[in-house]
Amino acid sequence: MAKSAMARHMEPGAAKARSSKTLKLGEHQAVENALPDLDRVIHERMRLGIVSALAVNESLTFNELKKLLQTTDGNLSVHARRLEEAHYVECTKSFEGRMPRTEYKLTAAGKKAFERYLDHMEALIQAMRDGK
Repeated sequence: MAKSAMARHMEPGAAKARSSKTLKLGEHQAVENALPDLDRVIHERMRLGIVSALAVNESLTFNELKKLLQTTDGNLSVHARRLEEAHYVECTKSFEGRMPRTEYKLTAAGKKAFERYLDHMEALIQAMRDGK
């Protein structure tokens, strides 16, 4: 009778084969120690989306960002505010007629932080490729 997929998965040899494809504890530690910590403000998915969009656009309105990132008003507001508090994003509020307009722009500090973040990610990718 054939073994079930679950039984094969639980065999000692299967566990050994799986572990050889993963980083060993020492290798993982070496990668972590070799790279500076990623910027936790930018690293969150929605904030990374905002910063990335602003890096390739001079500025974007709230509604443009909301549509681009396919998110809700509240979610965008919370993450944009966190980027403002870190001085990575500048927010300008105005009116077009009677309609409020909120516009976001990446600051010089935001551009520098994003470049640093990308450098860290590139270093991590290279370290992982070099480890093969």
